[in-house]
Amino acid sequence: MPKGNGNTIAQNKKARHDYKIEDTFEAGIVLRGTEIKSLRNGRVNIKDSHARIDRNGEVQLVNMHIPEYEQGNQFNHDPTRSRKLLLHRKEIDKLIGLTQQQGYAIVPLKIYIKNGYAKVLIGLGKGKKKYDKREDLKRKQMKRDVDRAMKEHLNR
Repeated sequence: MPKGNGNTIAQNKKARHDYKIEDTFEAGIVLRGTEIKSLRNGRVNIKDSHARIDRNGEVQLVNMHIPEYEQGNQFNHDPTRSRKLLLHRKEIDKLIGLTQQQGYAIVPLKIYIKNGYAKVLIGLGKGKKKYDKREDLKRKQMKRDVDRAMKEHLNR
């Protein structure tokens, strides 16, 4: 799957802490004019957002906050409206099958500009338990300590 090497605008670091990401998909976002201008200015928050599949079989990104564009007058957008994601039918069918299982969620991992288009990297994640999160933090701290010790050893 593509990993999105474009101009990264926002990342959801909390998603990898709360979920074990098993698969990723690159999707386009349907945006209005003032939304893309605000997004290009780097003003977006995807921390509490998630994606869901509606009755029509379309994927919607919910709770993504794009603040209003300062120069946009009466044409400004609603900052937290649901936004449609553009995916292939096979990818949507795969997501439908997997999200019906217990504990799976679709979470946005990063938003970026690729070839002039706004893209979102969504991940299919299974929720972590509290002890899994603590284990990850311990592992991360141990790796940091080892790296620090190696650096000190090499600088002697």
